[in-house]
Amino acid sequence: MLLFIPARHPDIYRYTTMRLSKVSFRYRRRDPFVIQGADAELAPGDVVELTGVNGAGKSTLLRLLAGLSRPTKGTIGGRPAVVGFAPDRFPAGQPFTVAAYLRHVSRMRGGARWEPWAERLHMEHLLDTPLGELSKGGGHKVGLTQALMAEPGLLIMDEPFAGLDAATRAVLPGLATEVAGRGGIVVVSDHQGGLRGLPALRHWTVADGRLHEPSSPAPPPVSPPDELVTVAVRVPAGELPRFLARMRGEGYPAREIEESAR
Repeated sequence: MLLFIPARHPDIYRYTTMRLSKVSFRYRRRDPFVIQGADAELAPGDVVELTGVNGAGKSTLLRLLAGLSRPTKGTIGGRPAVVGFAPDRFPAGQPFTVAAYLRHVSRMRGGARWEPWAERLHMEHLLDTPLGELSKGGGHKVGLTQALMAEPGLLIMDEPFAGLDAATRAVLPGLATEVAGRGGIVVVSDHQGGLRGLPALRHWTVADGRLHEPSSPAPPPVSPPDELVTVAVRVPAGELPRFLARMRGEGYPAREIEESAR
C-alpha cells in the first residue's frame, strides 16, 4: 500500500506556525524540571513522531502542546483554536455507554458528527458498551473518535497504536495525512513506529528533559512475533454474542466451543 500526503487543503492558510519558546515545566515548585528549555516550531501540515524512554516527559510535553498544562517557564504561541487530544489511557470512569458519551461530546463540540469516525475506526460493535467495560484498544478508539470529530487544527495522540486491532492500526496513518493535508498539525507519541511510512515525517525525541530533533528518524523497533495462546472463558449464555463481537472487534479469533470439547 502506498501512503501519500494529499494536496494541501485551502484551509491551510487560516493556520499559523505554532512556536515553543524556552518552555520548561515542573509539577511543584521544588521539583526537578520534567521539560527544560524546549524550543521548536510546528508549521501547518506538520506530522511529528515523538519518542523517548518511559518517564522521559513525552506525555507531559503533549499536555503542554494541547494546552492542558501551562509551562512553568517560557511560552507556547500559535496554538490552533480546535485541539483534539487522544490520551494514552481513556478516562473510562464515567456513567456512559460509548454512544451516549460520544453524543455528549458532540453537543459540547457544537453538533460535530461522530458516526463517520466510529465507522472508520471499526467500533460500531462497541457503541452499547459501558465505558468502564472497554479494553485498552476500545478505549483508544473512543478517545480517537472524540479527538477527530471536530476537525482539529492540532491533533495530539498519545501512544494511539497500543492495544488496537490490525485493521484500525492501518487506518491511523491515513487519518494523520488528512489532518495535515488541510493544514492541521499532528503530534504523536509512538514507540511502535506506526507512522514511519509517511513522507516528510518529523521525528522528535525527549531525553533528560530536553527536546531534540535528529536529522534523520531512528529505525523502527524490531519486535519478536507474539506467541499465541488459547484461553477459555466462561460467560453467561445471554452475553455470549456481545462478548464474541467485542473480542473479534479487537482482532482476536474468538469462537464458541462446546462444553464437552474442553
